Amino acid sequence: MPSYEAWNEARAREIIARERDGEGTTLPILHALQAVFGCVPAQAVPLMAEALNLSRAELHGIVSFYHEFRRVPPGRHVLRLCRAEACQSVGADALGAHARARLDVDWHGTSADGAVTLEPVFCLGLCACGPAALLDGQPLARLDPAKLDAALEAAG
Repeated sequence: MPSYEAWNEARAREIIARERDGEGTTLPILHALQAVFGCVPAQAVPLMAEALNLSRAELHGIVSFYHEFRRVPPGRHVLRLCRAEACQSVGADALGAHARARLDVDWHGTSADGAVTLEPVFCLGLCACGPAALLDGQPLARLDPAKLDAALEAAG
C-alpha cells in the first residue's frame, strides 16, 4: 500500500493550483488530493471551493456522490469486493457478510487495528471468475471465505 502524507495546507494548495487549469478540474483535483493524503481532507474543501468558485456544499455533494472518494485515510490494505450481479450469483453476498464479520466493519469501514478497509465495488470486470475482489489493487478470483481469509493473512 502507498504511504500517505499528513495534512499540509501548502501541499494541498500546490495540488489545487497545479490541477485547476485543466478541463473538468474538480474530479482531477479530488483524485490528486486523495492520492497524496489518502483521502479528501475536510480542510481541503474550502481551499478548492475558493479556487474553483464553487460552494462547499457543491464539493461535499461531489465527494459524497462518488464512492471512490474517502473522508479518512484507508487502512494499510484495501479490500474491494465485487457486489455486481455476476459475482452475486456465485456467492458474493455471503462472501461480503463473511468479510464484514471477520473484519468487524461495515462497507467503507476500516478494521479496528487499521489493517484493512473494506469497500464494495460494482463490477471489476472479472465476471467469469467470481466472486472476485481486489486486495491492494491485485485481483483475487473464485473466492470463498477460506481463500479470502488466506489472502488477508498473507497481506499481514
